[in-house]
Amino acid sequence: MSAAARPARRARRARPEDAAADRGIVSDFDRRRPGIRSGMGFVHVFLLGGLVVAGLGPILWLAKAAVTPTQDTLREPFALWPNGIDWANLSQAWNDIHIDQYFWNTLVIAAGAWFFQLLVATTGGYVLSVLKPAYGRVLNALVLATLFIPSVVLLVPLYMTIVNPPFFGRDFSLLNNYAAVWLPMAANAFNILLVRRFFDNLPREVFEAARVDGAGPFRLFWSVVLPMSRPILGVVSVFAIIAAWKDYLWPMLVLPDPAVQPLSVRLPAVQSQTELDVFLAALAIATIIPIALFLVFQSVFLRSAGLGGAVKG
Repeated sequence: MSAAARPARRARRARPEDAAADRGIVSDFDRRRPGIRSGMGFVHVFLLGGLVVAGLGPILWLAKAAVTPTQDTLREPFALWPNGIDWANLSQAWNDIHIDQYFWNTLVIAAGAWFFQLLVATTGGYVLSVLKPAYGRVLNALVLATLFIPSVVLLVPLYMTIVNPPFFGRDFSLLNNYAAVWLPMAANAFNILLVRRFFDNLPREVFEAARVDGAGPFRLFWSVVLPMSRPILGVVSVFAIIAAWKDYLWPMLVLPDPAVQPLSVRLPAVQSQTELDVFLAALAIATIIPIALFLVFQSVFLRSAGLGGAVKG
């Protein structure tokens, strides 16, 4: 083989597209065959259809059942309105079950949980990643260690702390107070470590330039770090709101008054006293906000799911 042919041969070996093709299940040669191509197309359509049915099927069925009379749902659960649509289910669920009140309670709980989780996660991640105190490694290890403690183990001591918070006297209690839900949810070690990892990938040159310009720790956090961290803020926001929206056990324990309970607690409580069609309409209403939040934040969430890096330059 001539000397001129060797580099060309090595270049052909090193082409990344060839390496990617070799790692695939089906080679490029087989992919060009009509039978293989048709079979792969059928498999892709089948898998996509299965995922759509598994993911959207229950939600679409709930939307249909919410405006279907009870007898039609029981006799023909998969039929599309054999005796017409009953839109009154939605208004009856909103007024008779007082969905509007519980809906507002859920919004307040979700908004407070979002604010406090974002506050603790961003400030905690900022301290561990950017400020780097002398005891930072110990603090990071302690935060990480809390992930190995089962939540059920903390249930009783946390409840006793809510019933009788320290430093406030024996007559003070956080029961039936939304702070009893907000504050425990704020101490989320997973969010802190997630934000810290994102902050670790931010360019340090920007921080040094801000410090040279006279920015202090608070100004650096508010004007430099947070504007560069919108993707991770969107991810933490989705996690926080969805977790607060679906939480059942803890709000039931610390909010025993029905007037301040969220949808996740009140809907199971009124199920035995409510017609099936009205109850399904209430469930459909309760799913609107989580679905809307996912649709709004899906681009941010999917783009940031890997958290491969913040800014590259």
